[in-house]
Amino acid sequence: MIGSIGLALALVMVFEGILPFAVPRLWKQSMTQLASLDESKVRLFGFLSLMAGLLLALAVH
Repeated sequence: MIGSIGLALALVMVFEGILPFAVPRLWKQSMTQLASLDESKVRLFGFLSLMAGLLLALAVH
């Protein structure tokens, strides 16, 4: 189980690094726009991402 969690975290890091590596200018613009959003919109985006990830994990498992 610890190995699976480690693998999952490693994959998250790989996916998180793809955009800053491939298109740094676009990634910086996106982060700037995200930082300027209302906290409730950021929270909604986070919640929707969390739910999508959970649904994907359940579908794959």
